Amino acid sequence: MPSFTSKSLLTILAGAASVVAHGHVTNIVINGDSYQGYEINSFPYMANPPIVVGWTASNTDNGFVAPDAFSSADIICHRNSANAKGHAVVKAGDNISIQWDTWPESHHGPVIDYLANCGTAGCETLDKTALEFFKIDEVGLIDGSAAPGKWGSDQLIENGNSWLVQIPSNIAPGFYVLRHEIIALHSAGQANGAQNYPQCFNIQVTGTGTDKPAGVKGTALYTPNDAGILFNIYQSLTSYPVPGPALIKGAVNVAQARSAVARTATALTGLAAAPAATAAPATTTSVAAAPAVATTSAAVAVPTTTLVPSTTKAVTAAPTTTTAAPAATKPAKGGCRGKSQKRRAARRAAAAAAAAAAREAALARRHARDVAFLD
Repeated sequence: MPSFTSKSLLTILAGAASVVAHGHVTNIVINGDSYQGYEINSFPYMANPPIVVGWTASNTDNGFVAPDAFSSADIICHRNSANAKGHAVVKAGDNISIQWDTWPESHHGPVIDYLANCGTAGCETLDKTALEFFKIDEVGLIDGSAAPGKWGSDQLIENGNSWLVQIPSNIAPGFYVLRHEIIALHSAGQANGAQNYPQCFNIQVTGTGTDKPAGVKGTALYTPNDAGILFNIYQSLTSYPVPGPALIKGAVNVAQARSAVARTATALTGLAAAPAATAAPATTTSVAAAPAVATTSAAVAVPTTTLVPSTTKAVTAAPTTTTAAPAATKPAKGGCRGKSQKRRAARRAAAAAAAAAAREAALARRHARDVAFLD
């Protein structure tokens, strides 16, 4: 019979499962090569996790960064983030498909992508607070005729929980951090209610571009009172001011489509520039028609989404599945050491789940008050 401790743990985890469903990025796909991201469900519990292109972070609860932490380093690449030790190679003008494991339909909001130049030494050891980000992609409100509207996050869900972003063809070669983010607005009608979910990846851009756009430090991207952060989605809407700096010259919002995985690629380290890939089963499917992407204005500091269909062409091939993340190292079977490792992992999981449940419960109460007020 399970002990009282085991029963309590199962109760906590079961209760938290209904609220901890935000998701995280599992991998990115570049021209058929799938690069592993930072897997929060297993890597934190490994003695020697694999070298990947995704930045390390402590969001094991799939949690978020709240507006009251916008001035802290957590907003840069998520909570307690640390540099990825590997990178992927992409040619300027090519697309990167960013695959999430899941995303809740209720968490409507914009999808935004940035780049930050790491300099000639690469992105593996630099100080993240020195990174200066410029915006290369954004999709906010797509259709606001019926609350809460259709958003970039809804388009991501329709596209198999994946997002396609193009590296502008005019960007100069070099090492960059790609910062991908969803901002959930379901509780943003009141102070500190928005939820930011930043995810970072190291890439090396090749090509013949020459532009080196100026950027903004991560801790200066947003403020808690920005028009697109403190925003009520539970009303009829005609526009939405996507937060952050304006899109750079040459930025393109591509029509969303899935990318086929042909190979499992190994993250490169140091200043290596030639990707190594191993064969993996192909996972191609027919591509559904890509939904219209809202274009945005880059002429002002805070762009406003206009409901105009995108004229950029869609990428054709599309997968339904991506390469599986590396399996977590199993603790030693039997003995005190193995049992101790299991107990520590269980306590960490329980603590993370309980914290997430508490945060979501508080937000649910706020949301209920907002809806009651609107009614």
